[in-house]
Amino acid sequence: MTTPPVPRDHLVRWLDEYLRTSAFRDKSLNGLQIEGREDIRRVAVAVDASLRTIEEAADSGADLLVTHHGLFWGQPLALTGPHRRRVKAALDAGLNLYVSHLPLDAHPEVGNNAVLAQALSLQDVEPFGLVGLRGELPIPMTLQDLADRLQKLTGEICLVHGGGPGEVRRVGLTSGSGAGEIPEAARAGLDTFITGEPEHRYFHDSFEYGINAVFAGHYETETFGVRALATKLEDTFGLPWQFIHVPTGL
Repeated sequence: MTTPPVPRDHLVRWLDEYLRTSAFRDKSLNGLQIEGREDIRRVAVAVDASLRTIEEAADSGADLLVTHHGLFWGQPLALTGPHRRRVKAALDAGLNLYVSHLPLDAHPEVGNNAVLAQALSLQDVEPFGLVGLRGELPIPMTLQDLADRLQKLTGEICLVHGGGPGEVRRVGLTSGSGAGEIPEAARAGLDTFITGEPEHRYFHDSFEYGINAVFAGHYETETFGVRALATKLEDTFGLPWQFIHVPTGL
C-alpha cells in the first residue's frame, strides 16, 4: 500500500510546532529555508546542507531535506559562488529544505542531546546550559570506558582530556560546539563533560577546572537528532526516509 503524500505546508507547520521553532533565538534561520514541491512523499536528513548533501537528497528522490545546519545564518548572503550552487541545486530539484539548529539540539525527545543521553543510559537527566543535559551514569565507569562507549555510538575516535577523576559518573553533554561550557560544568559538580569539538581558546579549561572533557566530534554528536526526527516523521506520517552521511571529521 502506497503512503499518501503529506502536504508540505502541513508538514512544515507540524515541524515548527513539534520542535518549538519560534521559542529559540538563534543565528540560524530555522524552519523552511527553501520552498520546493507541494507534496512530500520521501524525506532525507543530514547534518549539513552542503552541495553534496543537497545533490544526494535530490538523487534519492526526496521531496524534503531536513538538516541541522542550514544555508542562512543571521545575515543575507549574495547568491554567488558555492552558495548560489547550493540554492540552485535545491530549486532545480524541487527540493524543500527545512532546518532546525538550536531547537533540534534542545528537543526533549528527538534532540541531539536527549538521544545521546538515552544512548548512554543517563539517569536523573535535567537541562544544562543553553541546550545541553546533565545526568548520572547507572554505575560509575572509568573515563576510558566512557570514551570507548562514545566511540562505538558515534564511530568517531574521541579526544579525551583527563582533567578530572579516573572514575566518572556525573556527566554533562552539549552536542556540537560546547567547549565554552566546561567551566560551568565544573561549577555544577560534574566530573565529566561531553561535547563535539575542542576549541583552542578553551583547550586548558578542563585541566585547570579539574573536570574531564571528552570531544566526540561536532558532526558525529549531531547525527542523532536528524535521524531521530526522521523516525518520528515516519511513525507519524508514514514517510520513508534516509540519512545522508557526509562526515567532516570535525
